[in-house]
Amino acid sequence: MTSSNSHQNPSILLTGATGYIGGRLLKELENLDYSVSCLTRRPGPLQTRVSSNTQVFKGDVLDATTLDEALKGIDVAYYLVHSMGSKSDFEEEDRAAAINFSTAAKNARVKRIIYLGGLGSEEENLSPHLRSRLEVGCILREGGVPTIELKASIIIGSGSLSFEMIRNLVERLPIMVTPQWVRVDAQPIFVDDILRYLIQAINLPLENSRIFEVGGADVISYGGLMQEYARQRKLKRIMLPVPFLTPWLSSLWLNLITPLYARIGRKLIDSIQHASTMRNHDAQDAFSIKPVGVVEAMEKAIKKEEDFWNETQWSDALSSVGPKNNWGGVKYGNRIIDHRSMVTTAGKHEAFAPIRRIGGNTGWYFANTLWRLRGFVDYLFGGVGLRRVGVIPTS
Repeated sequence: MTSSNSHQNPSILLTGATGYIGGRLLKELENLDYSVSCLTRRPGPLQTRVSSNTQVFKGDVLDATTLDEALKGIDVAYYLVHSMGSKSDFEEEDRAAAINFSTAAKNARVKRIIYLGGLGSEEENLSPHLRSRLEVGCILREGGVPTIELKASIIIGSGSLSFEMIRNLVERLPIMVTPQWVRVDAQPIFVDDILRYLIQAINLPLENSRIFEVGGADVISYGGLMQEYARQRKLKRIMLPVPFLTPWLSSLWLNLITPLYARIGRKLIDSIQHASTMRNHDAQDAFSIKPVGVVEAMEKAIKKEEDFWNETQWSDALSSVGPKNNWGGVKYGNRIIDHRSMVTTAGKHEAFAPIRRIGGNTGWYFANTLWRLRGFVDYLFGGVGLRRVGVIPTS
């Protein structure tokens, strides 16, 4: 992905750099030699992922006193923050965060804010999540700093929330009982195209705030996306439509079948019960971007999924608000990978000794009853059960 600037690059503040879109945008901005700063609640994990020229500030959009230092001297600020994973009143949190950021940006004389929101109409009876995304855009636009709001529907890309849901459902279920929301039209966009829009928005001529609806070349439902994924993966899948699966039941179903948490699944399903298609096409004239269609987007996402490690995941932002340790976060590919790390002063033999003791009479660190049940089942099918048959080398 490339971009050219005929003038000196502006200084940029990126919020949401630990999230799915923000993490990828960060690398693109660094590759284009922009002067980038990041605002995050947990600088430690992010500090190891940025270039030597990128500054990382500790701050929280819910705490207005932490924003001034990060916004000092900034020309363009990306607002890629939302509280979808919050257990509390996420609408109130999103509202307060947007007001804090908008006020601080105006006081710091930021020249523009770029915000990625959701594609929907205020005239519809929207879900709380999508309604909140639209409200945040309104707060930013009316806060005194010219704002570019990009409204997008489903984002297709390896590791994205929607793609992970589709991939897990299709890979695991030969027969799918599909509720009404699976048949609602959307206009998915490939993640690389969203990044292009976000980058071109930096230098887009702008006098007042503007809203741009952005989407891919095709209008298609989640069911159509599932069928396209199955086609490309050469999987035969049967979809049986039913009228009675509520969003609440569907979210529990997703919680069982996919990596999505139930509360995340519920908010996602609530948001896609109304069509999310473009009604305004101003972006076609304002940006030099021609988004790809579903077939190409899905093909690229599947190919990227075969890489052992994706660039970013939808769960990155959720893990970033967890306990303050150095966990790397959960990553999902065609495998389920739980990558964790911790620094220790112990020597390699001393550090590895507890791992060598796992199994046998020692059992597992947690839920040892389940460990023994697993061993018993393994033994019934001719395996070694709980017996230890060898020692892992330490070299």
